[in-house]
Amino acid sequence: MDIVVKGRKTEVSERFRKHVAEKLKLDKIQKLDGKVISLDVEVSKEPNPRQSDRSDRVEITVRSRGPVIRAEAAATDPYAALDLATSKLEARMRKEHDKRLARRGNGRIPASGVGALVNGAAELNDKGELTAEQDTGEVPVTHMGPLEIRGEGPLVVREKTHSAAPMALDQALYEMELVGHDFYLFVDSETKMPSVVYRRHAYDYGVIRLNSDPFYTGEPGGAGGELGG
Repeated sequence: MDIVVKGRKTEVSERFRKHVAEKLKLDKIQKLDGKVISLDVEVSKEPNPRQSDRSDRVEITVRSRGPVIRAEAAATDPYAALDLATSKLEARMRKEHDKRLARRGNGRIPASGVGALVNGAAELNDKGELTAEQDTGEVPVTHMGPLEIRGEGPLVVREKTHSAAPMALDQALYEMELVGHDFYLFVDSETKMPSVVYRRHAYDYGVIRLNSDPFYTGEPGGAGGELGG
């Protein structure tokens, strides 16, 4: 397995590529997950001078036979951002590793036990201490369909299509935590409906299911306005 390092609208120096290889120890990653298929590191630059304290962003994505695990962080330089993102990644991979051990010993974890194993409010700050995710100092990101808004802008337009097998609600909650998002789109294995789980204000969770009605004759639309309820 190789580490793929790429830049988005920025050049990646050979020195930084070597630093990534030294920081992300493959033997340590494979010890936490022996079925890792790929490890991608993406570096991007924020051109807005008002955000100079978090101008460099690093996103690390680990793909294996299990769920995708992703961590990202922003700082004044790419090396500091890489350190923060690596700490988050290791914490999330450790959660997945512990979950696999729990499954072997006690069977499948029920939905009622997800909160005990996956602390949605816990992240690592620059001192390596656990803190609430919204207090990490990262640029707030708002998603609106294929639109991604970082802070006050600029507006970045993306469109992604993913293939995924249907899954249970508790698994969707768990995978949402592994990628570090506030919502997760999936197909419910029980209802067969496209669904979204999301984190609400008090760190509990909500779920929205979309039921396609061929006889509906009103204005076209989705359920986007209900997400914060």
